[in-house]
Amino acid sequence: MSECKGVYIFAQQVDNKISSIAFELLGKGKELAKDLGTEVTAMLLGYQVKDLADDLAAYGADKVIVIDDPALETYMTEPYTHGVVSIIKKFNPEIVLVGATAIGRDLAPSVSSRVHTGLTADCTGLEIAEFKGIPNQLLMTRPAFGGNTIATIACPDHRPQMSTVRPGVMQKIEKIPGAKAEVIEFNPGFEKNNKYVEILDVVKTVAASEDIMDAKILVSGGRGIGTKENFAMLQELADELGGMVSASRACVDAGWAEKDRQVGQTGKTVRPHLYIACGISGAIQHLAGMEDSDIIIAINKDETAPIFDVADYGIVGDVKKIVPMLTEMIRAEKAKKEA
Repeated sequence: MSECKGVYIFAQQVDNKISSIAFELLGKGKELAKDLGTEVTAMLLGYQVKDLADDLAAYGADKVIVIDDPALETYMTEPYTHGVVSIIKKFNPEIVLVGATAIGRDLAPSVSSRVHTGLTADCTGLEIAEFKGIPNQLLMTRPAFGGNTIATIACPDHRPQMSTVRPGVMQKIEKIPGAKAEVIEFNPGFEKNNKYVEILDVVKTVAASEDIMDAKILVSGGRGIGTKENFAMLQELADELGGMVSASRACVDAGWAEKDRQVGQTGKTVRPHLYIACGISGAIQHLAGMEDSDIIIAINKDETAPIFDVADYGIVGDVKKIVPMLTEMIRAEKAKKEA
């Protein structure tokens, strides 16, 4: 294990475009690498993707290992697993981070199994610290038992130490214009075997709405909203503020909101400038997805609701009365400025 060095991140790309999670992992990777006195390396797999190395350098990659092969043009478990495992066996990283995306959740377990190491999934915190007298261990924190407790997990006996991280949890660094990384071209070769699947067709759909993870202002509804129809008043408030509407899991389960609007442990992690929680009690599963918002305003008729513990400002009262009042006040204020 003493020969294992470096923090490696899987730089996910789709259609030759780097996914945002790769930049987020580089940001956390830089922190971990600094604590270990080492470098952060991006693993870039795909076809005709070498030109993307500069994008990774701009967000903190010291090195970029590129595997460029037609077999990697479209994601498939077997060739991508073979590629990443080959990098690990060749370069011996100490830490490997993968995004907890649809691709990452498929790839990471396959890789960890083949290199005989552990994998901690859906981490919300990563740090370098001593563990049982062993220095410089990666401590991986994640919600457990349905979000009712927080577990910190270490992998002291095997390398690399691996974890997946949900998009939106870590922060990317400020872009460094003109940054360059050492690019290492490496290709282990790809031969089809019985683990390959055949892709018959790739169907691409255009998202019908913007992603709540990109919103600067979110007006979020919970069970206290009462009905699906009451989400209209949240939309009015969001429109006046130039924001978007999101929801808790309870609302999604009830059919009041779409799944892609869900905030929380089983939804999306958001970090807007302003988060207005309307009728949300503040269960730990929901807080895991929004507690890093810059400013949190909570509206709830229950003054003991846990949401008030994380809120910067709290309003105790009926959300169905308060939200329309806020909307009218904002509308009136905007009208004054335009007059």
